Amino acid sequence: MFLLLIKMTQKYDINRPWLTLDEWQKEYIKTTGNTFLLCGRQSGKSAAASIKVGELAMRTPKSNILMISFTEKQAFLLFSKCLAYLTAVYPRFVVLKGKLKPTQHTINLKNGSKILCYAAGKHGLGLVGHTLTDLFVDEAHLINRQVFIQLTPTLSVTKGTINLLGTAGECEGYFYECSDAPNLGGKIRDDFTRFYVSAEDCARHTKEFLDNEKKIMSELEYAQQYLAQFTDKIRRLFPDVLLEKCCTAKRDGKKEGKHYLGADIAGLGEDLTTIEIFSKLSEDKIIQRESFTRQKKFTFEISDEIIELHRIWKFKKIGIDDGGVGFGVFSELFNENSTKEKVVALNNSSRPIDAVKGTKKLLKEEMYITLKKLMEQGKIELLNDDEVIYSLKTIQWENVIKEGQVTRKRIFGRDSHIAEGVIRAVYLAQQDKTLNLWAAG
Repeated sequence: MFLLLIKMTQKYDINRPWLTLDEWQKEYIKTTGNTFLLCGRQSGKSAAASIKVGELAMRTPKSNILMISFTEKQAFLLFSKCLAYLTAVYPRFVVLKGKLKPTQHTINLKNGSKILCYAAGKHGLGLVGHTLTDLFVDEAHLINRQVFIQLTPTLSVTKGTINLLGTAGECEGYFYECSDAPNLGGKIRDDFTRFYVSAEDCARHTKEFLDNEKKIMSELEYAQQYLAQFTDKIRRLFPDVLLEKCCTAKRDGKKEGKHYLGADIAGLGEDLTTIEIFSKLSEDKIIQRESFTRQKKFTFEISDEIIELHRIWKFKKIGIDDGGVGFGVFSELFNENSTKEKVVALNNSSRPIDAVKGTKKLLKEEMYITLKKLMEQGKIELLNDDEVIYSLKTIQWENVIKEGQVTRKRIFGRDSHIAEGVIRAVYLAQQDKTLNLWAAG
């Protein structure tokens, strides 16, 4: 049994987390029935869940376990950890050769158990048809209610279990309703075992790291992200009903209209560089044409790709955040003859002038509000793409109230890379010839 392998005196190994499990992880793994797991960031949630899936498949022959998240990439992170655990701890029981060998969607065990991995997407329609014994939902706070409506009936028939994993979001939605938050009153369900894990109780986080996070986060954001506390004072900027309305465009190869590119530039680490392409068809119609993500690329490689895209699309404007590593791409495009008059620095901390009020706002907030207004007015169509929708789902806002200062709206997001590219292209398309209204500072 895996518990025999645990030696708490060992140094934590991110590739073999089962060797140094926290006490709550051990308890969670052995818990049967429906479970609700709310964790602060990087507190061991996915490691514990991946081990629990493996153990459940091993001790329950012919089980059919489905692991989902909103996007395939998110679901696969949990799935790949489960495969690593099984091949390390139970190598003789995993089918590694032939037609039943592991794929990106399926792990087969020799006891007849099967573990599946898929994206939920907006509605979960592609998941219908599976007969499930157990369902594991990662990032459950971002999963649309329709997905649960599609899947929970199969669990009722098989007397199966549902396991919800997430970080704290706003006080609404299926994930929140499965908690035991006092606000739910008499609606609290009694069919879940619940675990709440604060990052401050996780030995892998140093006090120095968390103290520094507190300095750059608001009190509410820190409580949500690290203390695993729901709050109704932080809200999603783009609710599901708005995304459902606007995320309908398809990649059709058309090139009508005036074209704009927005990019969020990452370095050589794990963050993503995103490139978003939009076309302005009229004053009342902007449509997203493409969304690309790149990882671990040098700035010159990103610049070369944008230059090639400009050759194809002939962009009116190219928006780049020239802060940090993005300055390299901005400089290279500015020094290239074909793009020097097209590239525009859209730094989040810049402050565009309000022509009416004469005041200044952070450009980041201005760009996000521009996108939201266009969505609410039905003047923009975004790609029906899981990665685009997921990034927009993670964008949140709160009112920052400080004594003696004007209350302002702060906008932030955890997986905001695609959204950051989107707002730049959209802002350029909407502003068109009014880009000279900016001021530094």
